[in-house]
Amino acid sequence: MDLHLTHKLALITGSTKGIGKAIAFEMAREGADVIINGRKQVDVDNVVNEIKSNFPTTNPQGAPADISEESGRKDLFDKFPKVDILVNNMGIFQPMEYFDISDKTWEKFFEINVLAGNSLAKFYLPKMLDQDFGRIIFIASEEAVMPSGEMPQYSMTKSMNLSLAKSLSKLTVATHVTVNTIMPGSTLTEGVSDMISEMYKDSDIPKSDWEADFMKNHRSRSQIQRLIRPAEIGRFVAFVSSPDASSFSGEALRLDGGLVPTIF
Repeated sequence: MDLHLTHKLALITGSTKGIGKAIAFEMAREGADVIINGRKQVDVDNVVNEIKSNFPTTNPQGAPADISEESGRKDLFDKFPKVDILVNNMGIFQPMEYFDISDKTWEKFFEINVLAGNSLAKFYLPKMLDQDFGRIIFIASEEAVMPSGEMPQYSMTKSMNLSLAKSLSKLTVATHVTVNTIMPGSTLTEGVSDMISEMYKDSDIPKSDWEADFMKNHRSRSQIQRLIRPAEIGRFVAFVSSPDASSFSGEALRLDGGLVPTIF
């Protein structure tokens, strides 16, 4: 299926690993010219070269910058003053006990998971409106609507992503610009793999059974009873980014394996 993304310029934040890297690969597979963002030059260069090798007809570019900092965002804006697609994927998470979370930690999660993406959207949205095409996608989580209680500081920011995307979508009425949120369920990223390793390192459960045990005991509502793979999310993001996905706007799109109950 041709998603008509050939040479669309797509910025994916936090795309040197995990879900962000998978999104970049799937969009490049569809012909998009992706911008790889991460804090370390070497990591950015490695992914750019990997994508160029796999999809030689595309033009991947690097944007090494810490976009949680204003100076990093300025560097990004100077290098890429306009994009067709913005995927606000960068974020942090960490299981924490509520009473152990300091005010500084709440602020850090808010700055990285909400304000950084908001700054990018505020910069790029007017240009998308001027050209009458654009896609802004926030990568949230099922934690936005069904917090597990394991990381309240993270869940709060993901709920904010939904609210912000809905507000921004109101600015795009009757245009070919859309703003949406995608809510993946628990996904087998490097970070989640590390989290599970930490959880089970002292257990007697064989490593080959960690994923199944985690799903059974910590994500029991999941219908698929496995961790989602990043490429699955990447393919869905590529579709929502497509000019063909023009009917999605202001939506909170679930990709959670049936984890969140549906109320009819």
